[in-house]
Amino acid sequence: MRTYRSTRKSGFTLVEILIVVIILGILAAIVIPQFTNASQDARKSSLTSQLQTIRSQLELYKLQHRDSYPTDDGTTGGVWDWTLMTTKTDDTGAAGGLLGPYLQAPPANPINDSTVADNTKLVATATDPTAGSDVTGGPAGWVFVTSTGKIFATTKSGSKIYDESSPNATTNDE
Repeated sequence: MRTYRSTRKSGFTLVEILIVVIILGILAAIVIPQFTNASQDARKSSLTSQLQTIRSQLELYKLQHRDSYPTDDGTTGGVWDWTLMTTKTDDTGAAGGLLGPYLQAPPANPINDSTVADNTKLVATATDPTAGSDVTGGPAGWVFVTSTGKIFATTKSGSKIYDESSPNATTNDE
């Protein structure tokens, strides 16, 4: 004799649903920290690329402006002026010439968490700093060495020199 069920069982049990939710939670706990690190790594890669662009544009400026960097008085010891890099100038650095612009806007340091003014602020110094050393002149986004023409980025706080050779150095997060 055959027996037939009048009701058909369908759907998932509570235990099955809980197991799936737990597995999804474990996977999310593994994946989410990797995305957080990926965004920080992307900012560091962006900074390295931006530094290469700024350095090449500085050299082009120097080549076209009688071997001088974009400072307010035309010498490497003067006060830095981003507007000379973002506007058209003549070979003496005077506004309105046919040379430039070399940058669209003053660059902001992507890893620097300071205010926007500090992100684009550039501190000029005469001595070549080493990675991880303190920035003289307060928090800034960039450090320009007037004696060598090199430009460096600052760390997250803007108070130390960013170590490009070791992007994951602990001093880069200060």
